[in-house]
Amino acid sequence: MVWAVLPWAALVGGCASHSENLQPVRAALDAGQISGAVALLNRELEVKDADQLPAEMGSDRALLVLDRALLQQSLVRWKGSQRDYQAADKAIDLLDLTSNLGDTIAEYMFSGSSAKYKAPPYEKLGINTLNMVNYLEQGDLGGGRVEARRLGVYTDYYRNKLKEPSPMLALGGFLAGFILEKAGDVDGALHYYDDALTVGSFAALEASARDALPRGSYKTQRLQKAAGAAPPRPPLEETGEGELLVLCGYGRVPLKIANRVPIGLALTFAAPYLSPGDIASARSLAAQGAVTWVNYPSLEERDPQLEAPRLAIGGQAQILEEAVDVTTQVRSEWKRVEGGIMAAAITRTITRVAVGVGAQAAGAASGSDEGRIIGLLAGLFAQATLTALDKPDTRSWETLPAKVAVARIRLPEGRHEIVVSSRGMTRRQPVTIKRGSWAAVSLFAPR
Repeated sequence: MVWAVLPWAALVGGCASHSENLQPVRAALDAGQISGAVALLNRELEVKDADQLPAEMGSDRALLVLDRALLQQSLVRWKGSQRDYQAADKAIDLLDLTSNLGDTIAEYMFSGSSAKYKAPPYEKLGINTLNMVNYLEQGDLGGGRVEARRLGVYTDYYRNKLKEPSPMLALGGFLAGFILEKAGDVDGALHYYDDALTVGSFAALEASARDALPRGSYKTQRLQKAAGAAPPRPPLEETGEGELLVLCGYGRVPLKIANRVPIGLALTFAAPYLSPGDIASARSLAAQGAVTWVNYPSLEERDPQLEAPRLAIGGQAQILEEAVDVTTQVRSEWKRVEGGIMAAAITRTITRVAVGVGAQAAGAASGSDEGRIIGLLAGLFAQATLTALDKPDTRSWETLPAKVAVARIRLPEGRHEIVVSSRGMTRRQPVTIKRGSWAAVSLFAPR
């Protein structure tokens, strides 16, 4: 019985946690060394450069590719970022929507970090949302529409599963609506704007709904309320103007960290999620001194003060408004699942100790001194092995922006100098606007 744990140990033990492995990457990002951070990710992925994908896309590697996708956007490498998002999307889609008995056993016996990674809604929807930016930067409305449809599929999935949409849809629906509107599908755009308004609202979204409503047949009370009493602006073709969409993702979401919690505090917090038998077992083991701590993942408490990004067009300051606060979503989602995660950690701890106790009991039952010694050693070995394997699951999409701000601005025909800056990073981009045309400029500052 004791030796049965050895194959599992060979498979999942003996390595640093995901967050520990990425500490050098975070240090490079904090220093503003985006290219250096990409090089470190490539090393973790065991590839020569950012043009390569790993041979296999497991849980951790899919997350590393996601991190690299965001950093490629920061380096204005749209096609590389687009490829990374698509590859990670396929891998995390499979990991999120399927279950595996072997993973369930591993998670129960050892730790959440041994199971396949399941992306929370804000991460899964964030893949399609941020990949749309790549298509917009390249002026590729066809590719953008495909990404918008993917967003719609996952939006419906999470709405049906969680009975409520993710606030990430406020940004995703806005971008998808912009793409469909520019592609000539006004009703499709209004559907996305309507979806976005179910979870949030900001001036650019409301203005988009207001201007599109007279040109489409799709109407809802939500759209009409968002449009308000102000009259829609005339079409660009009539005014002789074009449009500029600006997006800035800045900061990074809170980091998951490994923690140790006293068993008494853990039981108080996780009791609603545990069976009476598990609670009794945990209290009994705690009273015997067999269990004192529980290994547990948590969110870092520190939230850096993030100043609003700055936008200037032709030297004139413009407003970039916050479209989504991803950090708030991360903390809200964690609060929702934290009790269950703590309960799973306690259950694993009980199992670990029970394995050791069982091994010692089997040795004692032999009746010989040799058997008792072997049982004692086997019990200690089993507990030590499972303790080493019990790594809190600190995996997450670490480069996901803490906040995203947007602006949708009408500009006269001609050449315009766009300057976007945030967190010590600046992008200067000349844009030529033609009558009825559009352009997109973005900045990602993952510091």
